[in-house]
Amino acid sequence: MSASTEPATRITPPTAGGRAARWPYLAAVAACALTALLCYPLARHVELANIVMLFLLTVVLLAVYAGRGPAVLAAFLSVALFDVMFVPPRWSLAVSDVQYLLTFAVMLAVALITASLTSGMRRQVHLTAQREREALILYETARELAGALSAAQTAESIARAARTLLNAEAVLLLPAEDGSLRNAREVADGPARLPAWIDAQAVSAVFRAGGAGSRGVDLGGLSGSEPSVHFLPLRAPMQMRGVLAVRGHVAPADRGQLEALASLGAIAVERLHYVEVAQRTQLQMNSERLRHSLLAAVSHDLRTPLTALVGLADTLTLPSNALSAAARATAETIRDQALRLSTLVGNLLDLARLQTGRVTLRREWQPLEEVIGASIEQLRARLVSHEVRVHLAADLPLVNIDAVLMERVFCNLLDNASKYSPPGSPITIEAVRSGEYVSVAVTDAGRGVAAADAARIFDVFERAVPEAAETGAGLGLSICRSIVEAHGGVLRLVGQATGARFEFTLPVGEPPAVDEDPSMSAVGSAE
Repeated sequence: MSASTEPATRITPPTAGGRAARWPYLAAVAACALTALLCYPLARHVELANIVMLFLLTVVLLAVYAGRGPAVLAAFLSVALFDVMFVPPRWSLAVSDVQYLLTFAVMLAVALITASLTSGMRRQVHLTAQREREALILYETARELAGALSAAQTAESIARAARTLLNAEAVLLLPAEDGSLRNAREVADGPARLPAWIDAQAVSAVFRAGGAGSRGVDLGGLSGSEPSVHFLPLRAPMQMRGVLAVRGHVAPADRGQLEALASLGAIAVERLHYVEVAQRTQLQMNSERLRHSLLAAVSHDLRTPLTALVGLADTLTLPSNALSAAARATAETIRDQALRLSTLVGNLLDLARLQTGRVTLRREWQPLEEVIGASIEQLRARLVSHEVRVHLAADLPLVNIDAVLMERVFCNLLDNASKYSPPGSPITIEAVRSGEYVSVAVTDAGRGVAAADAARIFDVFERAVPEAAETGAGLGLSICRSIVEAHGGVLRLVGQATGARFEFTLPVGEPPAVDEDPSMSAVGSAE
């Protein structure tokens, strides 16, 4: 049995009202009359106590099948018929023996008590059957929600359960990206249409206050015949997930069913959220793993032929080779492009190693000015049209770094500055001590980076201006960030009015103590 096959009506005990309510009372009158007629011929052969038992049996049967009201009527009719038809003098309400008055009293009391107990048991049976059915529907709904793959399926299951349990209309409202509440059964990118009976302000108020323990809002109809509207917060274990809107004739006793549906919906929506997060995370992990494997494979396979290509091009450009000017220019172009491609492949290989954690830093205590000087000397040809200004604080300590990798950081930052700065503009390198860190900044006077791209440019294959004429693959800043983070620092882009300013930090640490040379001390003393 499933919730979808249940009828839309609820099991409720019979209630009095209307033309149909009179039939049980007419049946009680008819049953008492029939009992009296059947017992009248037996009065000569059986004791009156046995006839009383037959009347009590009639009252019990009426209480079971007709309810409490008809059973009470049957109790009074039975006493009256027994007095008139069976107690001497017959066909009269007079009683010849006073003891029969006690019989009438006991008979009426037993009949009334029996009717009350039997009708109460009958009502309890109906309530038990109803609760069992409601529990079964909630169980089936929970099982459907456990297998739901989308918010639309969740909303459909909740709506079907509300129709079956309460004969009411239910709408699941979930927050959209813009903060508004959207009908979960609609397309995610469609308009946020809500049924006319849903008050958007009331729903928003319930959603905002739901996390603070709100039990929802009930909006009654304009008249008793109109259905009421209920807004219940979807309060999941982690956070608020939406609002359940229900419209129908819902009795106060059924409020627990509404809250159960809201709880099931909240848990189902939160499960879908974390399933989506897990799938997205798994996809990102697989993409990163594939990209790192591809980078490593391509880098290894291309490095050897590129090295040979650079060597052959260098050989062709030697003065000893009698080449024409055009052929020598072609050979130099081949060498320059091969060197650029070799640098790109080296960057790819370094990035793959850094992101997979396979690089072992060869740390040594180094003065930062030597690393900066070596980087500027390495890029002298590219920086020929720029003035490089270096401002280093006098109290800069030694830093424990991998000098080769740190040169790569400065080279990439200086190369970017030269690419995106107009010729003749200055490039500034600054370094100061800031607490337990050394803060280094490379500033240019170029076009700068838009605020929206400040975080994106540190990703792999991302460039600040993708359509720019400057060559590049978008690897330099990603490599710089990986190297700085491997040293325990942070690289960031600092916003300013013009140009771009990249700052990174390096931990100061505790440099080793340097023992003074005794001979030098002696020389100093002699002086």
